[in-house]
Amino acid sequence: MTDALWVLVSVLLAVAALVAVRNRLPVLFWWLVGYPVATLRVLTSYRATMDACGLTVPASAMRRATARMVGRQAAPVPPRRSLPLPTGSGLVMRLRMAAGQAPEDFTASADRLQHAWGAHAVHVRPTKPGRLELRLVGWDVLADVRPARRWLRTEPLSLSLALREDGHWHVRDFRTVPHELILGATQSGKSVYLRNLLCGLARQPVALVGIDCKWGVELAPFAPRLSALADTPDRANDLLDVLVEEMEARFRLIGVAGGTGPDAVLTSDVWGLPEKVRPVPVVVVVDEVAELFLAASKDDEKRRDAMVTKLIRLAQLGRAAGIYLEVCGQRFGAELGKGATMLRAQLTGRVCHRVNDETSANMALGDIAPEAALAATSIPAERPGVAVVGDSSGGWSRVRSPHLTLDDAAAVCRDTSGLVPELPRLDSFRPVIATEPTGSPSPSAAVPTTRPVTE
Repeated sequence: MTDALWVLVSVLLAVAALVAVRNRLPVLFWWLVGYPVATLRVLTSYRATMDACGLTVPASAMRRATARMVGRQAAPVPPRRSLPLPTGSGLVMRLRMAAGQAPEDFTASADRLQHAWGAHAVHVRPTKPGRLELRLVGWDVLADVRPARRWLRTEPLSLSLALREDGHWHVRDFRTVPHELILGATQSGKSVYLRNLLCGLARQPVALVGIDCKWGVELAPFAPRLSALADTPDRANDLLDVLVEEMEARFRLIGVAGGTGPDAVLTSDVWGLPEKVRPVPVVVVVDEVAELFLAASKDDEKRRDAMVTKLIRLAQLGRAAGIYLEVCGQRFGAELGKGATMLRAQLTGRVCHRVNDETSANMALGDIAPEAALAATSIPAERPGVAVVGDSSGGWSRVRSPHLTLDDAAAVCRDTSGLVPELPRLDSFRPVIATEPTGSPSPSAAVPTTRPVTE
């Protein structure tokens, strides 16, 4: 009786340990239990599952003839597969499609495969003609997102900002997708995404420019790392003038480098210039774009039209000059005013968090994929940080950025303040950090002030 009791206690302890590992260390639980069980399930039910999902093809004439010779009926043939290989969040199989099949057939059956194999999600990705990759995700990887590991290296101006639902990281590459639109309602996680972006750029040799017409309340904590900050519409208008001048100067530099002579460099953008003469990249962050469109008088309307025109010019021509835009807002629609739709068309990257209206989701993702806009409108309020990311190629995915507090983000900007590059045109907009009084409650509470333009 005592031995039986000990066995029962041991089994209960083992089950409790597995439950604790599953909740706290899902990756370890997947390697110990999830992957062997999922692999066995896939291998034993592969043919039957493919047949039930309509992903098989009739047997060849030779196979049917051979089956008739032995008095049997040839079974439908599923796609050829590789062995299920483990990944950090699930497993992956490579399939060779049969004649007459297309990747869309497998995409349409992804939900059925998910339930048949007990996976959290199934993602289909074509790799080359006739072949595709079937990726099974073992658990909800967006439930608890942690920062990317240090060994996950990226190129300059390329950041791992959010974890995708298939277990891969969403990489924000400015040289591939130069401009981006970020939308999200209050408490949707848009600010956390922006903090991760600014902290990633703060560690690189990049000039950061902020336009925050809410008197700088959102971008003020990052002031030590900013090369320029405009906190009112008037100063934003002046700052955009300077940015356009900087862009024109860079184009003149590209033209001079492409002139005649033994040292001539044939290039159409700043990245083709020699490193010693290449100007530093500039990332312009507009925190609330609607504030630039609002107008209460005719003078405000003139200023608004001028600012929108400059933003559109930067979006159209800035990539070649190494000037990139991150345009953020709670909502975005054609009713913002003249130029809103034209500006949106130049913003290749789209990130849509939970929004309050369907129009904003359609403005962000409707021209990419209708199902992406539908996915954005279904983001629950209790999961801040979840967003739908898409680009002009038509691809989209759900992502979630790791949580980053404002104090931690401000500390990163203070620690990297020595990396602020020299850009003389922006000196008059450089924020001046006010000296903290004794007994200040938090380092991030220091309020930056800005120099007047006439300095």
